[in-house]
Amino acid sequence: MAIEPTQHAETRGSSLKSILSLMVGNKESPLPPQPAMGFFTDTSLCIGCKACEIACKQWNQLPASDPVWTGSSYDNTGQLSATTWRHVQFIEHIGRPEIPVITPGTALPFFNTDRWLMQSDVCKHCANAPCLEACPTGSIIRTEFDTVYVQQDICNGCGYCVVACPFGVIARDEYGDRTAHKCTLCYDRLKDGFEPACAKACPTDSIQFGEVEQLRAHARQRLGLLRERGVKEARLYGVDDNILDGGLNSFFLLLDEPEVYNLPQNPLRPSNNVVPASLWTIVAAAVLGLFGILFFRK
Repeated sequence: MAIEPTQHAETRGSSLKSILSLMVGNKESPLPPQPAMGFFTDTSLCIGCKACEIACKQWNQLPASDPVWTGSSYDNTGQLSATTWRHVQFIEHIGRPEIPVITPGTALPFFNTDRWLMQSDVCKHCANAPCLEACPTGSIIRTEFDTVYVQQDICNGCGYCVVACPFGVIARDEYGDRTAHKCTLCYDRLKDGFEPACAKACPTDSIQFGEVEQLRAHARQRLGLLRERGVKEARLYGVDDNILDGGLNSFFLLLDEPEVYNLPQNPLRPSNNVVPASLWTIVAAAVLGLFGILFFRK
C-alpha cells in the first residue's frame, strides 16, 4: 500500500521529535513529595547484636569486610565506610568515678561501676546536608521522602562530599567503582512501602523508622521517661534544629556526651566558611595590588 505524502511528513516529524528528545534528554516531572522519613536510634535499647549491620549488608548486597582485630572491644567494624552503612559501636566505661564503688562480694557481678554504651551509627540524612552542597555534579539529591541519596551513575568520585560530611559518614569505594557510597535509607524499600532493612531486623526496637515529626515527638517522650526513672545523663542528639541549621532526619538518644559516641557537639558546615574565606581573598588581593602599584611607581 502506497504511503501518502502527509503520512511521510508525519513520520519524519515524529522521527525528528524522537531524535530531539534523545539529544535534549527526557525530562520527567519530579515525584510528588512525601512526609519526611527518618530514623530514631535509642541507644538505651541497643544490645549490640549487630542484626542491623547484617541486614543492611544483605539487603544492599554490600561485601563483607575482612575481619581484623581492632583492639576496641567487640567492635570489629571500626567505622562507617563505602561498604558498611550501619556500624554498631561498643564503648566501655570501666570504673566510672561518678558511681559509688560497691565492695566486692556484697552484690552481684553486674552491679558495679562498669558499663557498656552501644549505638548503631548511620548516615544522619541532614535536613541541610553539607555533602549535597559540596557535590559538583548533582549526583547527591534529596528524594521525595526528604532523604539524602547518591546517584552512582552520576557520581565522578571527586571526594568533595567525603571531606564536607562532619560525621565521617560518606566514603569513596577505593576498591570498587571509586564513587561515593552511603546509607540510602533503603530508598528502594520506601518506594514499595516497606521499612528499611536495619529497622526491620532490630529485635529491641532500638532503631525506629517513621515520619520525622512523629519520631521527634516520640524521642522527647522517651527522654522524659528515662529521666523520670533516674537516667539523668540521657540526652537527645540532632532532634532540634540547632545542628547544621535544620537538624537531622536520623537522630539519637544518647546516654553520655556526644563526643563519647564519636559525634561532634557542634558539627561545622563547610559552606559557612565560603563568605569569610572569599572576603579574606579579596582583602589579600587588594593589598597585593596596592603593593604592586606602589612598587611600579618607584
